[in-house]
Amino acid sequence: MATPQVTQLKITGMSCASCVGRAETALRSVPGVTDASVNFATETAQVTHSGPVSALTEALADAGYPAANTQTTLQIGGMNCASCVAKIEKALTADPAVVDAKVNFATESAVVTYIDGATDPLKLAELSDQAGYPARVADGAADDQADHAKTEEAHALTRATIFAAVLALPVFILEMGGHMIPAFHHWVHATIGTQTSYLIQFALTSVILFGPGRVFYLQGIPSLLRGSPDMNALVALGTGAAYLFSLIATFAPQILPHGSANVYYEAASVIVVLILLGRVMEARAKGRTGAAIRKLVGLQPKTAWVEQDGTFIDRPIADIVVGDVLQIRPGERVPVDAEVLDGTSYVDESMITGEPVPVGKSPSDQVVGGTVNGTGALRVRATRVGADTVLAQVIHMVEQAQGAKLPIQGLVDRITAKFVPAVIVVALLTIAVWLIFGPAPALPLALVTGVSVLIIACPCAMGLATPTSIMVGTGRAAELGVLFRKGDALQQLQQAEVVALDKTGTLTLGRPELEHVTTTNGFDHDDVLRLAAAVEARSEHPIATAITRAGPAELPELSNFESLTGLGVRAVVEGRKVLIGSPRLMEQNGVDLIDLSAEADQRAAEGATPLFVAIDCQAAAMLAVSDPIKPGTEQALERLHAMGLTLAMVTGDNTRTAQALADKLGIDHVTAEVLPDGKLAAINALREQFGTLAFVGDGINDAPALAAADIGVAIGTGTDVAIETADVVLMSGDLRGVANAVEISRKTMRNIKQNLGWAFGYNILLIPVAAGVLYPFSGHLLSPALAAGAMALSSVFVVSNALRLRRVRATLPESTEEHSIRTVTS
Repeated sequence: MATPQVTQLKITGMSCASCVGRAETALRSVPGVTDASVNFATETAQVTHSGPVSALTEALADAGYPAANTQTTLQIGGMNCASCVAKIEKALTADPAVVDAKVNFATESAVVTYIDGATDPLKLAELSDQAGYPARVADGAADDQADHAKTEEAHALTRATIFAAVLALPVFILEMGGHMIPAFHHWVHATIGTQTSYLIQFALTSVILFGPGRVFYLQGIPSLLRGSPDMNALVALGTGAAYLFSLIATFAPQILPHGSANVYYEAASVIVVLILLGRVMEARAKGRTGAAIRKLVGLQPKTAWVEQDGTFIDRPIADIVVGDVLQIRPGERVPVDAEVLDGTSYVDESMITGEPVPVGKSPSDQVVGGTVNGTGALRVRATRVGADTVLAQVIHMVEQAQGAKLPIQGLVDRITAKFVPAVIVVALLTIAVWLIFGPAPALPLALVTGVSVLIIACPCAMGLATPTSIMVGTGRAAELGVLFRKGDALQQLQQAEVVALDKTGTLTLGRPELEHVTTTNGFDHDDVLRLAAAVEARSEHPIATAITRAGPAELPELSNFESLTGLGVRAVVEGRKVLIGSPRLMEQNGVDLIDLSAEADQRAAEGATPLFVAIDCQAAAMLAVSDPIKPGTEQALERLHAMGLTLAMVTGDNTRTAQALADKLGIDHVTAEVLPDGKLAAINALREQFGTLAFVGDGINDAPALAAADIGVAIGTGTDVAIETADVVLMSGDLRGVANAVEISRKTMRNIKQNLGWAFGYNILLIPVAAGVLYPFSGHLLSPALAAGAMALSSVFVVSNALRLRRVRATLPESTEEHSIRTVTS
């Protein structure tokens, strides 16, 4: 019988004290539970049980009180190839409290989702340690130390590689020089002698293998003994076999078959040098893949000028709290998100919006941490600090996306988990075939081919193919103002066949603007607009606000203002009776609209709202008010069409207005006059008709549609609810970002496929070559040293190809118009 254990769980969904009894009943009904106590105040359950934790969580979920999950990130050491990923994930998920574990080879990290209270990050790190991969819980300060440690490790690796190369060079010259230049072979034999040459090679190779190369044995042999061999095991087996055979040939040649007492010291030493060199190049390249994160982190200043007792003192950013008053001098970076109290200036917000034109700031405006102040001085009050700032949230989203595992990576992980054991089997079969069927002397030929197979088949390139492209692609996307909040959106977006768009606030600015004024009966344009703006200034209707905004700053006084519900407004301005409203209002007051009706009908057909102005009972003007199309929208939709995507509009606006806008923008399909739940039905219908669907929206009413779509894309100037629901966030309100997001997604996935094609193709083609399949035709075998070089270059090729994504440019540069900035939440 299993030993009882006590597990504490965090419970969600409890709304009153009666929930406690139901949750306890559910827990006590689980076989093996001897006691269960639920605390409503702390929302926790303490359970004594002898069964699996999963049974407890299932019972709670069935009762409607699911256990809370939480996430932690572990930094993991000792990973050297793709097969390590599966082993660490298996070790972590062996804990029944772990819901999911995703290990990223490129970032050397694991994101673990676990049942809150049933385990903790330190225990999870221990599981990784026990599997042979030392781990620690990631945090900000520790991450800085880790970056420093990684830099030091890279420098140490470089020094070890140079040291090994210096020792390997004489070994290579002594052995291979004699093979390539017969005269040199005779000279060595006549001067120092063959045996002395072997002894020199033995001494130098021993220093290499037990010095810089010992890492392969310290990590490879334990992994072999655990039954889960990795890349180090392949190198240890290959170099170890070459070294031991050479050792026998040097000190006990009589026990080997006649003619087979050859040495392979140069193979063992050069293999170590080349693999170390490959790791150096790989480490440097992988370091560059995280450049986007480091660039974002570097945007935040370390200190700020804080007002204290009438003076400003320099204080660390970590010490700033909400409400602190700060001074931002000309040319300085804004330290935290804040509200301007005093001063005016222009602030460069390109790091958030991607737009190069500085934005004017004055009292009551918001400034974003990390942006650059212009020539004016600002006095501001901190509104968001630390992890709550826009910049911190952007960094968090990029980190989440970079650490994500795409669906395509799951297949790669399953293959690489079985790959190394399969390679060892292939190497053993290769040796056996050569020993049985190979020409004399068969033993050296079998050794060369077996070692070559072990060395050339390292799955590093496979493991790096996907995560490096994700890191670079999502990092570059963030620099262009596109945030992939969920990693799988990167793969799904390039599969989209239809893009559905909300109208108000997405295709349009989301606020009415006066677009046209037509006067009649000799009335002056400016005079009519001045009087109309004065009257509408008393109304709070959005259309009234648009007319007032279009009028002059100085407005005349008015009297007798009256709002006529559903019809319009009237007032007396400068002694003149001003009437503004619908045709029905004009008809009731005997105003003849014959000169304005035709144009009003035309404007209405184009989606605008026509209003009429009468002055002293005489028709004066027709005002056309509409929600203007956002700058760049037409350009963005043309680009999306050129990409082969179908465009649809889903809106709650009336059909006539929506269709007029769709005709103007070239949108293929319109669904209008729908409520939020109707948008869900419209999205499902579009998906059935066209295929994978991306929905673009900005409002609270768009949140259900964003969640239901295959890929939800939120406009960054929209509501926080929409942003939290979306898979992709555009930092500015410009729709050209959608085209850029699709382009980046397609290029990143193309890059991943190129990498996987290379990695798998390389192994499929070269493993048979290493096994000697070309020997009957050419009489030559692939040297183990050349195999090591090819293996190292394979990984370097994959990472270098991924780094090309850093040069991706926005296919459509975004508008330089100012956009308001909203908080982006993760």
